[in-house]
Amino acid sequence: MVTAKVWVLKKHFEGFPKTSDFELKKIDLPNLKDRELLLESVFLSVDPYMRPYSQRDMKEGDIMIGTQVARIVESKNPAFTVGAFVVARSGWRTHFISDGKNLQLLPSSWPESLPKSLALGTIGMPGLTAYFGLLEVCKMKPGETVLVNAAAGAVGSVVGQLAKIGGCKVVGCAGSDDKVAYLKKIGFDEAFNYKTVTSLDEALHKASPDGYDCFFDNVGGEFASIAINHMKKYGRIAVCGAISQYNDSVPQKGSYVQVPMIFRELRMEGFIVTRWNNRWEEGLKALLKWVVEGKVKCHEQVTEGFENMPMAFIGMLKGENLGKAIVKV
Repeated sequence: MVTAKVWVLKKHFEGFPKTSDFELKKIDLPNLKDRELLLESVFLSVDPYMRPYSQRDMKEGDIMIGTQVARIVESKNPAFTVGAFVVARSGWRTHFISDGKNLQLLPSSWPESLPKSLALGTIGMPGLTAYFGLLEVCKMKPGETVLVNAAAGAVGSVVGQLAKIGGCKVVGCAGSDDKVAYLKKIGFDEAFNYKTVTSLDEALHKASPDGYDCFFDNVGGEFASIAINHMKKYGRIAVCGAISQYNDSVPQKGSYVQVPMIFRELRMEGFIVTRWNNRWEEGLKALLKWVVEGKVKCHEQVTEGFENMPMAFIGMLKGENLGKAIVKV
C-alpha cells in the first residue's frame, strides 16, 4: 500500500494566503484496479490562478488544485507504461491513482536534455497562454509594439519572446531591477521597474512615445487603468490575469475604461487558455521547437521539497519568482 502526502485547503484565504491556511495530510491509496495506474509527482506547479479558483471552486478540506509532472510507477492500463512521464491535473499530492483519461504524455520528441519541469511552464499551460493570447486575442502583427506587465513571470516572459519572434517591439515591466535585467537579457527592447519609477504614466510614454498596439495584461488594477490611455487607435488588450487584485479583502475602485476605449476604438478581451484545448498539440509543438532552437529562453524558480508547497505558492503571489515557480518533490 502506498501512502500519499497531500496539502488541503484548511481555511479559505482572507486577504493574502498564510501557511496556516493549509494542512499537510497523509492518505493511504488502495490497490490498483484494472486499467488504473499509480503515479508519483516529480514536479508540481504553483500558479496565480490557484488564488481566485480556490475561492470559486473549492471547499475547505479539499486537496489544493494544481498540475504536476508525474512518473508512472505501476500500471494496469496498456496505454501507459511504467517509467513514462505525464502532465496531470491532480492537485497538491505526492502520489495518486488515475484511470488515464486526463493524463497528457510528454511529447515523444521531448529531448532527454530538456528539464521535464518545463511541461509546467514554457512548454505547458503558461506558454500556451502566451501563445494563444498573443496570436488569437491580441492578433499581433510584425512591426507593432507590445506591452506586457508581470513580464518576468511564467506567462509574461514567454509573451515578450514570442512577440519578438513575431517581429514586434516589446516593452515589459517587472517588480525588481534583477527582473528588469533578465528581460533585457532575453530580448525585450525596453523594460522598467514599476516599483521604482516616479511615474508609471511617464515610464510608459518614455518606453514607447507612439503608444502600444497590443497590451497583454497579467496585473489589472492601477497599471491597467493607466496603460489603457497609452494604447494606439484600434489597439487590442488581452486580459489574462489580475494578480494585483486577487488578495484584496476590499475590492479596488478602478477608473472607468469607456472613454479611452471609445475614442481609440480599442478591443479588450478576457480569456482562459482552455478555450483552445483542441489546439494544444499545435501550441506545444511550436513552443518545444522554439525552446530547442534557443529562440525562447526559460528560467525556473525551483523550491525543493513537497512540504514547502505553501511557501512556494505564497512567494509566487508576492512576486519572488523569476520565470516559472516550480516545486521539486
